Amino acid sequence: MAQPPPDVEGDDCLPEYRHLFCPDLLRDQVAFITGGGSGIGFRIAEVFMRHGCHTVIASRSLPRVLTAAKKLAAATGRRCLPLSVDVRDAPGVMAAVDQALQEFGKVDILVNCAAGNFLCPAGALSFNAFKTVIDIDTIGTFNVSRVLYEKVFQNRGGVIVNITATLGLRGQVLQVHAGSAKAAVDAMTRHLAVEWGPRHVRVNSLAPGPISGTEGLRRLGGPQAGRSTSVPAIPLQRLGNKTEVAHSALYLASSLSSYVTGAMLVVDGGAWLTLPNQARGQVDSAPLAKL
Repeated sequence: MAQPPPDVEGDDCLPEYRHLFCPDLLRDQVAFITGGGSGIGFRIAEVFMRHGCHTVIASRSLPRVLTAAKKLAAATGRRCLPLSVDVRDAPGVMAAVDQALQEFGKVDILVNCAAGNFLCPAGALSFNAFKTVIDIDTIGTFNVSRVLYEKVFQNRGGVIVNITATLGLRGQVLQVHAGSAKAAVDAMTRHLAVEWGPRHVRVNSLAPGPISGTEGLRRLGGPQAGRSTSVPAIPLQRLGNKTEVAHSALYLASSLSSYVTGAMLVVDGGAWLTLPNQARGQVDSAPLAKL
């Protein structure tokens, strides 16, 4: 079995990187990555840049993306534009895309990675908490996709990669908000792939599983999460890492997948097929969301 590629904890660049794909796979392309200042989005930005891509990384936290952009540019030698954007705010998204076009003159790839999640029983979930996750994950994905389509993709084509999850593929306790939001994005992926395909726009979903070194794992997996990467209940018997997810995003964003659209690529080691869903214990011990 192939060993996983190296990765590092936290939001730092890899000290060394070995190209599994052609180093100029994304030469001089421009990627707009929401949620690109941390976690999986940060590593996607890094791997894209190591393959010749310039990036725009967007997050609500300007200090976060400013710090991330400096790290990414120093490690890769490519340009990285940090922008403060709330994907729920359509006018703000329009302004951010205009800034990206002013800086680079084009956008070739969109990665919708901005998301919100937490554990909460459905019976204790506030109306506002449910709406907040839908607004970030689902509405935010549509907002950025719609703006980039109008301003760029409808005339010159493009690629959209939506980072989703496998939550919508089965019933999962404590995750009705995130599961509903991500299932809606997967449906959006299929609809947009059909409608925008004639305009040479490819749209696909990428659904990661438990990924080490991410805020999501720390929040959803509890205090012991990530201390060991060995997980016997997963068919590949380990957690994935951010570099593996980034390589999958690279495949979907590049010409390697030139005839792939409307698909969902699950990157979870088979976890969605086998991980137990012990509802009683999880519901009894879950923290309550107060959004």
